[in-house]
Amino acid sequence: MKDKNQEAYREEAQELLAELEESLLALEQSPEDDGLIGRVFRALHTIKGSGAMFGFEDIASFTHEVETVFDLVRDGKMAVTRELVDLSLAARDEIRAMLDGSGPEEAPTKQEIIAALRALLPQAAIEAGFVLPPPPPQDNSGAGAAVTYRIRFRPAADIFLTGATPLHLLNELRQLGDFNVVAQTEAIPLLADINPEHCHTSWDIFLTTSRGFDAIADVFIFVADDSELDIQVIDDGSEAGGDYKRLGEILVERGDLDVDSLNRLLAQRQLIGEALIGTGLVGGDQVHSALVEQRHVRAAQKKRLETEASASIRVPSAKLDQLVDLVGELVTVQARLSQTAINFQDPQLLAIAEEVERLTGDLRDNALNIRMLPIGTIFSKFQRLVRDLAAELGRDVDLITAGAETELDKTVLERLNDPLVHLLRNSIDHGIEPPEARLQAGKPKRGRISLTASHSGAQVLIRVHDDGGGLDREAIRAKAVDLGCLAPDVEIPDKELFSLIMSPGFSTAKEITNVSGRGVGMDVVKKAIEALRGTIEIDSQKGAGTTITIKLPLTLAIIEGLLVTIENDYFVVPLSVVTECVELTRADVARANGHKIARVRNEIVPYIHLRERFDIEGHPPAIEQIVITEMNGSRVGLVVDQVIGEQQTVIKSLSRVYRSVAGISGATLLGDGTVALILDAPQLVQGQAAELAN
Repeated sequence: MKDKNQEAYREEAQELLAELEESLLALEQSPEDDGLIGRVFRALHTIKGSGAMFGFEDIASFTHEVETVFDLVRDGKMAVTRELVDLSLAARDEIRAMLDGSGPEEAPTKQEIIAALRALLPQAAIEAGFVLPPPPPQDNSGAGAAVTYRIRFRPAADIFLTGATPLHLLNELRQLGDFNVVAQTEAIPLLADINPEHCHTSWDIFLTTSRGFDAIADVFIFVADDSELDIQVIDDGSEAGGDYKRLGEILVERGDLDVDSLNRLLAQRQLIGEALIGTGLVGGDQVHSALVEQRHVRAAQKKRLETEASASIRVPSAKLDQLVDLVGELVTVQARLSQTAINFQDPQLLAIAEEVERLTGDLRDNALNIRMLPIGTIFSKFQRLVRDLAAELGRDVDLITAGAETELDKTVLERLNDPLVHLLRNSIDHGIEPPEARLQAGKPKRGRISLTASHSGAQVLIRVHDDGGGLDREAIRAKAVDLGCLAPDVEIPDKELFSLIMSPGFSTAKEITNVSGRGVGMDVVKKAIEALRGTIEIDSQKGAGTTITIKLPLTLAIIEGLLVTIENDYFVVPLSVVTECVELTRADVARANGHKIARVRNEIVPYIHLRERFDIEGHPPAIEQIVITEMNGSRVGLVVDQVIGEQQTVIKSLSRVYRSVAGISGATLLGDGTVALILDAPQLVQGQAAELAN
């Protein structure tokens, strides 16, 4: 049986490793950013500490070596270089391999990374012996809610003679949680009277930690007997937040001010801080310390409120899938209930059916929203991909992302990763020119790839744009003719010509590399996107770059559709591609002279006669309906017998026997139990275009 604590650590560590990778890549661009350095250090520290806590001693020991280096970086004793980032990313990959259970053959790699990291240490740090001991196993018994402590530490005057250093004690406290410190310097004598071997400074420390009182006391275990040490809880984590004690109350509680003096000052209606310093009742350092305490506790309370407000629980994805399946079944049953209520025309039953329909709709929306994840969860992976591949191919490339907050169903996200990897690799290999070629063309030396996402109605648009050399129209045409995809004397628009690169085996690469030239990639992308009921478009300008646009539905589970009939068969057209419905009379057909076109508000719209397309027997009605769809910027009609209306559709997969039927993407159950087939409009349009081309 798996250890639940260890499984929880693995999940947390995977999230921390993703954050670590993102922070390292950002740090490479901004090596002086203290905030990024702090994020890297905290991620490493948490991975190390939790690893030791839950029995991952190998991970804790290895991570400790990397943390040691970044402790120097954080203290300004070591600079961030590309070599350091490379080694840190390699260490990140090694930690992930250990989490996944790699065998002992990985050990030499760990030693090589550790040796390379130690080689980067500055000579001064080596001479000073800046190599921390291996991290001790941590005791989690005292862990709990975060508590804020006030620690007043006045070391013995001769503390330096004992070999202890207050600075090391403060740094050790800093590792326990959120930390603020104020030095009390008023006891320092004049220069003529000072003894340089004595310590004349004391400290007020404010620490918010979940490690408990004992962890703090252990820091001072060797100096507590000879020093003045007072550790008090000033916020136990139970307060709702929003306010803390006033400045005067804090000083009275500490014993720095008596109550009578405070009341006299309050009666004068002056600013308490200025009055205290002006009268000399309390020193400036003490007032400053009280103000720092006030700010620290208020910040801790605010952080606790934000954490509580955004509290979340981990739920296995299988449970979410099961929930959506059950909601889908409920939607089908609700449709049957509504149909039964309409048939019986019972007012009470109709009222109940309407209420169930409303509640089912709310439940459906909430269940689907739970499965929605920001697309930024996969965007962050691509920074590393672009960095490493650009270095391999000798390119200078920046990846710019936008719209990371755009949400998609988790199932769509999981299956979108590989197509986007293909597109980014192609953009670097085929799109972005080498630095020298870019300079000769008058472009910046560094290429730029933008990856953006945005909502568009019931769809999500994902664009991959590069500012490279663009597609070579003539080379694509020549290859298409050579493969028999295009007749030599046929001229087609650029958009259709560019779409040919997604044909199987189509490649214009002159050399085979690890990235391209084998005729695979774009056809895989196209199949993957179509499997998600999406479409893909390519637009390019010679010398200016290429833009690839992917259109995807928000979810694959439940969609809004338009229910139509042909003879006795029911079909559903996804509402996201429908723009309008118009009538088609016998007179309209006669005026077209045998062509399948209709005039809709002075615009010629081609249409597909679904009765003929699916070989459905019977006679069409005198007035048929055209469902106008819009895809890839073009309007195409689907001719049906009758349009019934909107239908909330729970998508069911087809069996293997019918899965390959062109133009059908799935099925659904209607309220009376009848099966309706869901039309794949993009595939229908493409199939019709292929037939006309032949």
